[in-house]
Amino acid sequence: MKLPRLLPLALLVTTAFAQAADLMEVYRDAQAYDAQYASARAARDAGVERLPQGRAGLLPTIGLSANRTRNDLESTSRATGVTTDVDYKSNAWSLTLTQPLFRWQNWAGYKQGELAAVSAEAQFVQASQDLILRVTQAYFDALLAQETLATAKAQKIATAEQLESAKRNFEVGTSTITDTHEAQARYDLIVAQEIAAENDLAVKRQILRTLTGKETDNLKGLKAKLEIGRPQPDDIGQWVTSAEGGNIGIQLAQTAFEIAGREVEKQRAGHYPTLDLVATRGKAGTGFSSTGGGGSDSKTSTIGLQLAVPIFSGGATVSRDREAVALQEKARSDLDNARRQAALAARQAYLGVSAGLAQVRALEAGVASSQLAVESNKLGYEVGVRINIDVLNAQSQLFDTRQKLAKARLDTLIAQLRLKSAAGNLSPDDLTAINALLE
Repeated sequence: MKLPRLLPLALLVTTAFAQAADLMEVYRDAQAYDAQYASARAARDAGVERLPQGRAGLLPTIGLSANRTRNDLESTSRATGVTTDVDYKSNAWSLTLTQPLFRWQNWAGYKQGELAAVSAEAQFVQASQDLILRVTQAYFDALLAQETLATAKAQKIATAEQLESAKRNFEVGTSTITDTHEAQARYDLIVAQEIAAENDLAVKRQILRTLTGKETDNLKGLKAKLEIGRPQPDDIGQWVTSAEGGNIGIQLAQTAFEIAGREVEKQRAGHYPTLDLVATRGKAGTGFSSTGGGGSDSKTSTIGLQLAVPIFSGGATVSRDREAVALQEKARSDLDNARRQAALAARQAYLGVSAGLAQVRALEAGVASSQLAVESNKLGYEVGVRINIDVLNAQSQLFDTRQKLAKARLDTLIAQLRLKSAAGNLSPDDLTAINALLE
């Protein structure tokens, strides 16, 4: 007697009349809803503004000032004792243009602005790759929980059938009450596992909801016959080399090191003189006075060079210089650590894919052999050479192996994405490839 194909049937029953969502649909929803991704996008938009801010230090500045004043002057002569009271109004305006000619700190700030804009773009790329991983992990966690529940339901049906068989055999005297008790105990355990699986699925769906903002009642699962290819290139050394050259974390650390170097230049520039071109244009006038008579107007225009030489600032400039040098050394160490971590991540992901593929093949063979073991034990139980607990154990092993196979497949696919992320070339196209494996 063959064990019914209960897992696909149970899954079909639980998802009847429900439209299953796929991975790309969930990813697009997450792009539009996820707060962490939206924060990264806003941070990118803010970061790229560092470039025009840095450039502004090299460009001229223009300022306009104006004033209008009422003057009341009272003076008394010491010799004559005569008091003179003057009451008049004055006004003036001045337009000043300043063009930096030599300000090395401004040049260093401009270069920092360029690097900061590059860093902002790289951070957003990293956030985009992180979104792909988070969405896929959440999707696969929910999918595994969904399949775990379906497995528990199918196992409950199979155990219930075995329990009924044990009860019938006891009634006709072909088995002992022990078989019934064992089947009942196994059935009660499966019921508890089913309750736990339902709760876990609800939690995993809520996690997915925090990414997409939508309730997802059903997800498309992996195809029954699935062939997961090996990484290309199939060489761990090449992946490590790619990670050391393209990993986003390394790019960010490299940019941070260059920014720290420019900061050293900026602080040392505090010892340098500055030279500016300054041009002004202004007008001043006084109004009619009852004692002084008519008012007057004057216009002024100036242009020249303004030199400023720093001499002593209480030691602050020297201290900021030392601080910048120390922070540059920190950035250098962070860069070394980023390279090592990227290489380690590439190795771990590559080994994860290789081990996962081997595990998938072993578990596929295990499912086939476990299926045969169940059928053999059921037949042996019918003819009296196997007892009920043998059948129950064989069924439990079959469902457990199926569950481990599903998890191994999902873990292997995640490891493939992590491998590409370590190399810095993870993209939505990789999600599309995985999405083609769903049905």
